[in-house]
Amino acid sequence: MDRQSRMESENLRVRASDDEDRQSFRLYIPSFKLASLLSDEKDKSSVEYQRLTWDALRKSINGLVNKVNATNIKNIIPELFAENLIRGRGLFCRACIQSQMESPGFTDVFAALVAVVNSKFPQVALLLVRRVVLILKRAYMRNDKPQFLAAVKFVAHLVNQQVADEIIAFELLTVLLENPTDTRVEMAVAFVLECGALLEDVAPKGLHGIFEWFRGILHEGEIDKRTQYLIEGLFAIRKAKFQGYPAVRPELDLVEEKFSHDVSLDEEIDPEMALDVFKLDPVFIDKEEKYEALKKELLGEDEDGGGSYASSEEEDDEEEEMRIKDETEKQKRTRRS
Repeated sequence: MDRQSRMESENLRVRASDDEDRQSFRLYIPSFKLASLLSDEKDKSSVEYQRLTWDALRKSINGLVNKVNATNIKNIIPELFAENLIRGRGLFCRACIQSQMESPGFTDVFAALVAVVNSKFPQVALLLVRRVVLILKRAYMRNDKPQFLAAVKFVAHLVNQQVADEIIAFELLTVLLENPTDTRVEMAVAFVLECGALLEDVAPKGLHGIFEWFRGILHEGEIDKRTQYLIEGLFAIRKAKFQGYPAVRPELDLVEEKFSHDVSLDEEIDPEMALDVFKLDPVFIDKEEKYEALKKELLGEDEDGGGSYASSEEEDDEEEEMRIKDETEKQKRTRRS
């Protein structure tokens, strides 16, 4: 089976994930109410307690991922590790992917966050890489250009952070350039702009081959003038050693020891969507105790692991209340004028 056929069959397999997305919606519970319910529940092995802690975990992870940026990422990381990322690995991946798709301009920040998580919990980062690759394949088959470009950008920065192996970069460029169209070449140029500096450093021969491919497309002259200008501009940027297009910004270079995951476009991927949905765990208490011990090792013995959810969520609730109040005042002023 060729790569195109594999991607078509994979597209059929992942459509069920849309249903998972719809089923994952839950009624909003305010932070103070959720904290009260947790404190009132005595049996920590009960379904009610486990569901409440799951909702608290989901809320906390979503809140932390949604507010991360290049300035506060070092403060967000300890709060994130204070949450059970092993239990919530599906929630973390979902939050990162949704936030990145909504705000592609922050892709390098989300990739940096994943890189730090990868240094401690590689299985969590591997799940995210697989899901992003799956989304990329699905968007390609659906001809969904906005989602495909967002996924391409995420893959590029996961490669830049060396969370994803550079092999997938060359696989993706091969898919885009083997049957070139204006749209595919434009996407390939955008991808190389994002991670060309890293590829030049770790795989210069492979990148040279890609640029020879671009050169051949130029010589054939079957693409329009705009696309030709994009390729010529890319050659100029490469000649300038990708100045202005760094692989990783200094403030986002947070991990010294890198560990890359080799995920291929050709492999069948299980996105493990069941991890995003609450399920009763018969050994819940034991797993929570193990993560508490691991959390102390990660954050230090003096770390108070109990308040990260409440504090971050209460701040988010206050910010939301202030935003609504501000918007209301603006509307009143507009009506008066």
